[in-house]
Amino acid sequence: MMTSSRTFYNSLIGLLMLIAGWPGISPVHAQQSATVSSEDGTEITYRRHGGEGEVLFIWFPSEDGLQEAERRAARRLADSGHENWLVDLFESRFLPTTASSLDKIPASDVVALIEAADPGQKRVFLISSGRGALPVLRGLHAWQLQNPDNDHTPGVILISPQFYHETPDPGEAAQLRPIVRQSNASIFILQPAKSPWRWKLGQTVPALEESGSDVFFRLLPAARDRFYYRPDATEREQQWETGLVHLVRQAALALHHWPAISRRVNPLEEELKPLSSSKKERELKAYAGDPQPPSLRLSGLDDREYTLEDYRGDVVLVNFWASWCPPCVHEMPSMERLQNRLQDRPFTILAVNMAEDKPTIRDFLDNKVNVTFPILLDRDGKALKQWEVFAFPTSYVIDKQGSIRYALFGSVDWERPDILDKIEKLINE
Repeated sequence: MMTSSRTFYNSLIGLLMLIAGWPGISPVHAQQSATVSSEDGTEITYRRHGGEGEVLFIWFPSEDGLQEAERRAARRLADSGHENWLVDLFESRFLPTTASSLDKIPASDVVALIEAADPGQKRVFLISSGRGALPVLRGLHAWQLQNPDNDHTPGVILISPQFYHETPDPGEAAQLRPIVRQSNASIFILQPAKSPWRWKLGQTVPALEESGSDVFFRLLPAARDRFYYRPDATEREQQWETGLVHLVRQAALALHHWPAISRRVNPLEEELKPLSSSKKERELKAYAGDPQPPSLRLSGLDDREYTLEDYRGDVVLVNFWASWCPPCVHEMPSMERLQNRLQDRPFTILAVNMAEDKPTIRDFLDNKVNVTFPILLDRDGKALKQWEVFAFPTSYVIDKQGSIRYALFGSVDWERPDILDKIEKLINE
């Protein structure tokens, strides 16, 4: 995913962080509100923290809006002399704070902020997370089109970015937003390890690189998506939240020291239709993909080897889960009840755990959810990739002939009458 030069360069980053400081840091810490005018005359308001140093961080909201943890990180950066702007594009546009609203934010809003930041005079870094990465990349792309001879392209720091149009139903092709393949920037991704998007880096990083982007990423062990503002944050996630300012600063240092090059972009292809504001219904649907399932051969928590072929003649529920996934935890008791209900029938559950170690899984089963169906260990995420899992949990129901018949992502009550009826019909075929 990285060229050898980048690998060599990254080996120097730790040393640079120890010996190199930011130039022109001012100890002044000021706070004030300011506005810039977008192309259509809309006033975009931002909150400014910090002094007049040569580095400027512009924080943009995710689909969940600006978070207090981001405000704290911005203030801490300002205390060390770095200027920060916090921009609430939802508020400026009078939009609800939702993922679908991000598609309604014009690129000109981001362009106006970059122009006001004057990247020719400062080293500018654009920061966002989740789906907030998309308007940031669109805005930067538009600014580059308007400034083709500018050699001071802002760096981009993205926290657990979501580059896909939406989470597809199992079996459906996932669509990357066109801006991903057409971006040309220096990008640093801070990626929580306990995230389905961690397993998509093999697709998303090469896609970002297609038009010339230099992409770096750092995995954050024991962190989930939204780790720095989760109400159920673990102690380790709270530590990552406390260190958010250091993560951002280290990412900025890496981009700051990467050699500057002239970056040009092509006009953006037509974007995909905007996201729907309504949520997908959790329903066990007919599988839309190739009914022939990928291979599944994994060792179990009991050290026995399991293969899907061993259960030909049974209806099999293959469930991809993790102990750190709240919806997975929520649905597992209903899966246990389903197995008990069908224990004398040709029915089996195979629960594939995502890359957790045995002590973690055993502790979870001993203290949180007690289940008796087999737990399979996908230690390196190979099965997850082969089955193209995009969300946790994801489940597939396979008929007695070995074909995938139904699937869904997200948690459900497996004793719902409509689900029981579908499974019973497969058992009786």
